Amino acid sequence: MSIVPEILSFNRNFVEQKQYETYLTDKFPDKKAAVLTCMDTRLIELLPKALGFKNGDAKFIKNAGAVLTQPFGSAMRSILVAVYELGAREVLVIGHHGCGMTKLNTEGLVNKFIDRGIDPKAIETLENSGIEMNRFLRGFENPEEGVMHSVKMIRKHPLFPQDVPVHGFVIHPETGELEVIVQDYREDK
Repeated sequence: MSIVPEILSFNRNFVEQKQYETYLTDKFPDKKAAVLTCMDTRLIELLPKALGFKNGDAKFIKNAGAVLTQPFGSAMRSILVAVYELGAREVLVIGHHGCGMTKLNTEGLVNKFIDRGIDPKAIETLENSGIEMNRFLRGFENPEEGVMHSVKMIRKHPLFPQDVPVHGFVIHPETGELEVIVQDYREDK
């Protein structure tokens, strides 16, 4: 059964009771930050609170593992828009312990595609067209490696401004404790 009827019912009450007023802000991040992080459910409320961020403080860009798999994908596009159009002056890449992208079994995931009805010929066609499943579904050995991969891709991007610092962290998904992987001081130069 779909969750949509429950969502719509809740939403009607939310709007009627003007509960949205607590969250009113504009599109520009108050703390001038863009955050690339994982889509993990444990981080939805924990991460902003662990950073001391409230609604409107930062642009949050989420994907599996906080990993940029290609320099011209949608996550990188969002980071560029946050910097050039929305006033972000720092980028934070935040991975987490216990991430599902750690040691991801690409072959096993492709087999799950097939088990769910995806034609193996479609996967073969994608591979023959240059879509490498190992790259597209890229995981990492540990969250620190994943964070550094994304930090380096952002820093080396041909359209990313060199005066914008890119920091890397790993968060503990139960306690919210942050570990600094790399702190960038470009803004001081």
